[in-house]
Amino acid sequence: MSMSTVQTFFAPQLCIPSGTTDISFYTKGLGATELRSWKSDDGSYHVAELSIDGVIFHVHEDNESKQRYSPSRVNGCTTIIGLFVADVDLVINNAVAAGAKLTEPAQDYDYGYRQGNFIDPFGHEWLIEKKI
Repeated sequence: MSMSTVQTFFAPQLCIPSGTTDISFYTKGLGATELRSWKSDDGSYHVAELSIDGVIFHVHEDNESKQRYSPSRVNGCTTIIGLFVADVDLVINNAVAAGAKLTEPAQDYDYGYRQGNFIDPFGHEWLIEKKI
């Protein structure tokens, strides 16, 4: 396959606490589809590959040997995940209904974006946005 036929895109990998057996927030709150997953013997997620409108991302359990930790493990935000969507308010409302904590309600900014923030149940901060 030549490089000219490969589409470049970001695929974030979000760390979740080891032993997590329920990642339904991503399907219920963000409308993600679970494409495939690898689970540990106890039924917890080792890795899951998900997609939101064709955009792939992964969740992966904490990895001590690589010093990769979920935000809750380090007691704070590790990265802000920006997600551009058609309806900012709908996505934020669905996320909150599924267990996210609203940190900044959606509003229009003078630089031409409508944005709002929430923190998902695993401590990841999301910036939901749309160019207006």
